[in-house]
Amino acid sequence: MDYKDFLSILSVAEKLKCNTRHSDTSSGRRESVAEHSWRLALMAMLLEDEFSDVNISKVIKMCLIHDLGEAFTGDISAFDKTDADSAKEEEQYETWVSTFPEFQKMEFQTLLKEMLELETKEAKLYNALDKMEAVIQHNETDIRSWIPLEYELQFTYGEEEVKFSEYLIGLKKYIDAWTQKKIAEEKSKKE
Repeated sequence: MDYKDFLSILSVAEKLKCNTRHSDTSSGRRESVAEHSWRLALMAMLLEDEFSDVNISKVIKMCLIHDLGEAFTGDISAFDKTDADSAKEEEQYETWVSTFPEFQKMEFQTLLKEMLELETKEAKLYNALDKMEAVIQHNETDIRSWIPLEYELQFTYGEEEVKFSEYLIGLKKYIDAWTQKKIAEEKSKKE
């Protein structure tokens, strides 16, 4: 890849460092899209031994590129995002990727197609971890930043996506217990 193409792609991707998500970090500042993607990739890497039949390198790539469309649209929270928003993000992402050098264009297009179809173990794992990372991040932030619908969403978000894996079902239950404890602690402070 020539230097100009390399730096051009990185320049667009840099926007993910600036674009923030709905959730705060544990320190109370808004989480960037890049931070979410980085930790999502780390989650996949850490679970390589739990998913020995999955190509974790491919999952990590999916995690790293899954929100690149948000460099154009910004982040729209899951509870606000419409199908039209998703279509616009996907279209802008695909238009951008079509300008990549041939090898990278093919790789990104192939990964995106697989991620959207959600038929492979790799795509299912990336998708489930994406949901779990968001729930984990919400548990790590001050509960006073939660909006009312998030109390229920913490338990339902990702529930369907983890069903393909006993390990992920267990992880979701563990996170749900953490959420219950967090809510109970906040409730006891108010009493």
